[in-house]
Amino acid sequence: MPSTSLPVVQSGSFLTLHYRLSGPTGDIINTFNDKPATLSLGTGELSPAVEQRLLGLPEGTRTSFDIPAGEAFGDRQPDMQQWVARKLLNQLGDPLEQYHVGDVVQFPTPDGQGSYAGAVQQVGNAESPDAVLFDFNHPLAGQPVTFEVQLIGVL
Repeated sequence: MPSTSLPVVQSGSFLTLHYRLSGPTGDIINTFNDKPATLSLGTGELSPAVEQRLLGLPEGTRTSFDIPAGEAFGDRQPDMQQWVARKLLNQLGDPLEQYHVGDVVQFPTPDGQGSYAGAVQQVGNAESPDAVLFDFNHPLAGQPVTFEVQLIGVL
């Protein structure tokens, strides 16, 4: 009789899943009320700490993991908070853009192939009233994380 065991997650697996990533202040992303996500393990779409916990899980699994502070997205790095001059912001985007604390702004990578995000921490200072202080740390850097997953398909 042929084996009918379910496929399990391994390095390089292509996954269809629902997942929720949350920290102390609530959800960062939650696909459970929307269409499932699809991604490949090992391509950087999930943090290595999350990927390690998925390895070996069979298709159909629904589970939750508590990941200790700093493990999922590293520790907060003070040097990842940087002032950006209004002149540069104007070159990168809309010169009329108004920035407010809490806004998340996408920046192009130097090669123009991708982007990264920064969260506005402060607008203006004594030396430069129109500069903006951005935090380029991941929003969950240095925080405990809960990762809930439902594996719909494993290829």
